[in-house]
Amino acid sequence: MKSIKELELIKEEYSKRLALRHEGGQADPNSKIRAQIVVCGGTGCMSSKSQSIKDEFDKQLKNLGIEDEVLVYMSGCFGLCEKGPVVVVYPEATFYSHMKVSDVEEICREHLVNGRIVTRKAYTEIDENDVAKVKSFREMGFYAKQHRIALKNCGFIDPFCIKEYIGCDGYLALAKVLTEMTPDEVINVMKESGLRGRGGGGFPTGLKWSLAAKNKGQDKYIICNADEGDPGAFMDRAVLEGDPHAVIEAMAIGGYAIGASQGYVYVRAEYPLAVERLEAAIKSAYEEGLLGQNILGSGFNFDLEVRLGAGAFVCGEETALMASIEGERGMPRNKPPFPADSGLWKKPSIINNVETYANIPQIILKGAEWFRSIGTEKSKGTKVFALGGKINNTGLLEIPMGTTLREVIYDIGGGIPKGKKFKAVQTGGPSGGCLTAKHLDTPIDYDNLVALGSMMGSGGMIVMDEDNCMVDVARFFLDFTVDESCGKCIPCREGTKRMLEILEKITRGQGTLEDLKTLEELAVTIKDSALCGLGQTAPNPVLSTLSNFYDEYVAHVVDKRCPAGVCKDLIKYYITDKCIGCTKCKRNCPAGAITGDVKQKHTIDTNKCIKCGACKQACPVSAIITA
Repeated sequence: MKSIKELELIKEEYSKRLALRHEGGQADPNSKIRAQIVVCGGTGCMSSKSQSIKDEFDKQLKNLGIEDEVLVYMSGCFGLCEKGPVVVVYPEATFYSHMKVSDVEEICREHLVNGRIVTRKAYTEIDENDVAKVKSFREMGFYAKQHRIALKNCGFIDPFCIKEYIGCDGYLALAKVLTEMTPDEVINVMKESGLRGRGGGGFPTGLKWSLAAKNKGQDKYIICNADEGDPGAFMDRAVLEGDPHAVIEAMAIGGYAIGASQGYVYVRAEYPLAVERLEAAIKSAYEEGLLGQNILGSGFNFDLEVRLGAGAFVCGEETALMASIEGERGMPRNKPPFPADSGLWKKPSIINNVETYANIPQIILKGAEWFRSIGTEKSKGTKVFALGGKINNTGLLEIPMGTTLREVIYDIGGGIPKGKKFKAVQTGGPSGGCLTAKHLDTPIDYDNLVALGSMMGSGGMIVMDEDNCMVDVARFFLDFTVDESCGKCIPCREGTKRMLEILEKITRGQGTLEDLKTLEELAVTIKDSALCGLGQTAPNPVLSTLSNFYDEYVAHVVDKRCPAGVCKDLIKYYITDKCIGCTKCKRNCPAGAITGDVKQKHTIDTNKCIKCGACKQACPVSAIITA
C-alpha cells in the first residue's frame, strides 16, 4: 500500500462487508453473503473449544450447501465471559451462549436455513412482566452502560484480517498525522484530550510524549507494556487478541510524535494467543506498507518488534521492563533519570500500556474535545476492567470514568451469586485496596480510588462476598507480591516478608494486638521507602483491610476466630440437630473423621478433621456448620 488513496479504497470495500454487523445494517447487494457468524476467539472461549465450534460451522454449512452465503470467522473477546463459548449470528445479532459443538447443526438448520432462532441457546433477559425474552447482542443489559473505545473492535472484527480493521477506519488516524499534522500538533491533541496512562499510575500521556520529544538529535524508542501480571486481570490480553492493529497504529503515531523510528511490544510469553495474533498483525502491516520504510509515501519510517517476557510481575515497572528488553535481569532502576530522558539503551524512551495505545487512533480521528466529553473532570475517557470473583457476569467491560462501583457490580456485573451479601471489591490488583459497601456509590476515577486507599491499577476488579475472610485476602495478595519482588531494595525484599509472616501468624490464631500495630507501621514504612511501584503499593491490601475490616483482625487475634470460616486453624466443623443421617458427609470425608448410623445424627471427631469442607458441601440439609 503506497498511498492514502489505496487505503481509502480498502476501507470502502471492507466497510460494505462489515455493514451486516452494524445495527440495521444491510448485506452488500454485490455480495453473495447474506449472514455472518462470529465465533468468540478470546482465550476463555478458546479454552472451551470455540475453535472446534468454528470448524463445525464450516462443516455444517458445507453439508447444507450454503457455505458461499454465510461468512464464518473468529473474533476477539466479546466481554461476557461467563456465557462462553459465545457465537453471534448476524444480521439479527443473535447471541448464542454456552455453545457446544453438538449445537451447531441445529443452529445452521433452524436459524440459517429456516430463519428460526434457536431459543434454547439464545441469550435471554427477564422483562417487566417477569418473562424471559430473547435479547440480541445490541440489546443486552451487560453492554447498556458500557462505552467501548479501547474495546471498540473486540468481538466485532477478524483480528487476522488487516482489511477488516481498515474497514473500521483503521490506519486513517496514522494517515492523518502523517499528512496533516506536525509532531507537536499530535502531542498537543494528546495533551488536550486528557488521556492518562491506563497501566496504573495515570500519568498524562501527552505530557509524557512531550518530555521525550524535546530531546532532539538522537535515537528514540517507543515501547508498549503488555506485561499484564495482576491476578485476575486480562484487559491487555483481550485487546491484543481482538484488535492488535489498534496498538500497532497507535505506536506508529507515537513514534512520529516523539521522533522514534523503532518500537517494541513487551508481552509475556504466557499469552501465546495474543503473541500469535500480534505477530500476524505486524507481518500484515509490513506487507501493506503500514510499517517499515516511507509509510504511505510520507517519508516516515517505523519498525516494530515483539519481545517476550518470562512472566515476572516486576517487569510491569517501566525501568525493569527496559532492563529485560536489553537482556538484563528485570530489576527497577533509580529515577531520575526518567525514561523520557534516558531509557532503553540510555536513549529517550516512552512506555505506555496496551489500553492507553488502543484509545489513541480514535482520539486522533474524533478529536480531543470528543474524548474530553467522556468521563470526569480529572479522569477523561473510559476504563476497561476485568470483572471477576463472586460476581454473576464475569468478564471484560469498558465504562466511562465516573461510573459508580454499584453500577458496575449490580447493573453490569449482575450482582452476587446465590443471593450472598456483597462484602468488598478489590481494585488495582495486588497494588490496590479493598473497598466496602459504604463505597459502592463512589464514582470510579483515579483520584477517588487513591483517596480511599486503593487505586485504578491496570483494571483488575475482584468482587468478594460474605464468605471471604479479609485477613486471608490481604495475606493472599501480599504472598503474591513477596514472591514477585525482585529483591533489589531492602524495604520490599525484607519488609513485605515480615508483613507476610505476621499475617500468617494471625491466620493461625497466634497473633496479638501488638502485631496489628507492627503490621501497620511496617506497611507505612515500606510505602515511603521502597524503590519502585511494586514495593510502594504492596502494603495497600493490608492497609485497606486494616482500615475497613479491623473488626475481623481483632476477631482473629482476640477471639481466635475467623468470622468467615476460612482460616483453617481457627475453625471447627460441627453437625447440628438438622442432620437426617443420610451418611453423605461420612462417605465424603477423606479423613474418616465422621461417625454415625443411618438415620441417626452424625458427629465429627475434631482431632481427626482436616477441615477440607467436603462434608459441608455434601450435606443436603445444611446441617454442618463452622465455629
